[in-house]
Parts: sequence; structure tokens; C-alpha cells
Amino acid sequence: MKRFFDFSCSAIAFIFLAIPMLITALVVKFTSSGPILYWSDRVGKNNAIFKMPKFRTMRIDTPAVATHLLGNPEQWLTPVGGFLRKSSLDELPQLLSILSGNMSIVGPRPALFNQDDLICLRTKKGVHLLTPGLTGWAQVNGRDELPIPVKVAFDTWYLANRSFILDLEIIVMTFAKVIKKEGITH
Repeated sequence: MKRFFDFSCSAIAFIFLAIPMLITALVVKFTSSGPILYWSDRVGKNNAIFKMPKFRTMRIDTPAVATHLLGNPEQWLTPVGGFLRKSSLDELPQLLSILSGNMSIVGPRPALFNQDDLICLRTKKGVHLLTPGLTGWAQVNGRDELPIPVKVAFDTWYLANRSFILDLEIIVMTFAKVIKKEGITH
């Protein structure tokens, strides 16, 4: 049922958001050099690596590390990168990953391929058995502000308590957080 829900909702969202996505793509293209999409190597279900698309918010010469590990992340942003991140518009291409089955609407956020500490802790707690999500319990409880052990504690709680009703609650909470721009550091 979860896969059917994910596929149906993301297909409808993709159609509904086609024009905003096209406008965002054009803005990215005309405000910085390089590709419109950034394909990030991410860790999926069972620790399998997949390519996750996002609208590019960083310059093409940015090191491939988590944003919080960059000395001064703002220096790497494109002219519209900060806005795209704060509005979460950069996340919209991930609907493709949901349609393909690499992601779910709700689940733990997919780790970067080189976030060894996060991957190891999630594997130890069994979180790696879940399909990663566009949003998740940790996202609505702190997002970028959470240290890794706290993030994994939220992911572990979600693993033990996941349900369709909880997923719906997380989706509603996500919309509220995005509108308020809460929990975004860069």
C-alpha cells in the first residue's frame, strides 16, 4: 500500500508542480553555469547507492561533502541557491526518485554516500532496511539542526512506530515546516 500511495501521490504532484519546476529549472539555468540538476550519490534501502536529483543550489566547483562540513557554505551557493533551499524548491526533482522506487514520500532522509558515521549508526539500528524519504520524522523534528545521534534516534523511533497514519501526520507537519521555513540552516 505504501508503494502505491508513494507512486500515486508523486505522479499527481509531478503533474501539479510541472510549471513551478520548469520555472525553477529556467531560473537555475540562467543564474549560474552548469547543469540544472545535481545528481547526488545517496544511500538507499539496504545501503544501496542511488543517484538522487535536486535542483542545483551550489556552484559546480563545490566539494562533494555534506553542507555542514563546508567551512562557509554561503560562499558556495549560486545566486538563487539560498532561496531554493529555504523554500525547499530544490527538493522537487526527488519526485523522480519516488516514482522510480528509490525513495518514498516518508522515511529517513537518504544519507550522502560519504556520511560514514550516519550510515554506520543507521545500519546498527536497522534503519537501513527502510526506503529513504523525501521527508521523515527527523525532518519534522529538527531537520538540518539535528546532530547525527539525535537524527538516528528519530529514525529508529520511526522504524518502530511507522504507520500510514503517522506518514500522513509527517506529511502535514512537513508542509507546515516548509511554509514557516523552520529547521533550515543553509
